[in-house]
Amino acid sequence: MNFGGLPYKTKQFFFVLIKLSIVVGAFYFIYNKLANNEDLNVHEFIQYLSQNGLFSIKNAGILLVLTIFNWFFEILKWKTLVRYIKIISFKNALEQSLGALTASLFTPNRIGEYGAKAIYFNTAMRKKVMLLNLTGNMMQMTVTILFGSIGLYLMHTMYDLHIDYFTISKFLLIIIVIIGLICFALQQNRFRIKGFSSDKLKSFFRDVSLSIQMTAFGISVLRYLIFSFQFYFLLDIFGVNFTYLHAMMVITSMYLLASIIPSIFIFDVVIKGSVAVYLFSIVGIDEFTILSIIMIMWLLNFVLPSFFGSYYVLNFNLPKTDDDL
Repeated sequence: MNFGGLPYKTKQFFFVLIKLSIVVGAFYFIYNKLANNEDLNVHEFIQYLSQNGLFSIKNAGILLVLTIFNWFFEILKWKTLVRYIKIISFKNALEQSLGALTASLFTPNRIGEYGAKAIYFNTAMRKKVMLLNLTGNMMQMTVTILFGSIGLYLMHTMYDLHIDYFTISKFLLIIIVIIGLICFALQQNRFRIKGFSSDKLKSFFRDVSLSIQMTAFGISVLRYLIFSFQFYFLLDIFGVNFTYLHAMMVITSMYLLASIIPSIFIFDVVIKGSVAVYLFSIVGIDEFTILSIIMIMWLLNFVLPSFFGSYYVLNFNLPKTDDDL
């Protein structure tokens, strides 16, 4: 973050305002999402939970533990990836991951996460930090595609999904063309990302050790299994009698379709809710149950960690440079 030639105390003042704006913006976004949810009335949601006594201390404890493990592995994955450029402690990785979550909560497709993580490192490292963050996100997306493809195929063999194959073919053709153009640009050394030429990009990804890549990918798989099981556990709490494999078939399909639909992260919970309602309605589960589970998953895995992340955002200090001394 560059404040030009301003005095250090002035920089600090503006930086405090920015940190407060991020936290206030995140909290307002959460409040607005809860208070103005057109798909699920929060008062009815809370009343339903209390009247039916769905959440015992045991159930709440298990859900909380699953959330902790989900973020533990996300933080561990970030620590593993950053090892390519710098050894950091788990505490540092925790601060960077949760702080970046809070800062990116209301940005399109969580794009703010890239800049938020990069600011923790010196200027020379920041481009590589952004590429490492992209690598981690692409690994998680790859896992989603692998599991989701299997789940969607199995679901399609068992149920009529009313799939528009012509539309899907056009979508796949566009993806293939884009990938082809990128590959061509890489071969011709014309592809560039924020100062990285195609040669530098190829060198960067080639230099990240196989052990780091395999470890990070394995952690991505563990994360996927944890939060998908958390969704299954919530189905069980709400009295949905599905076998684990049957439920996973629908859950993995949901995450796949919700991930490939272009969306702004602000509406991510809505996108996932719409896809989930459609898929689970096919197997006979009512809309209110699924929207309630989607809301709980969002509260546990994004809202709760963002509260802790706000602490790290507010306590982040702008490092002094030689010009400030």
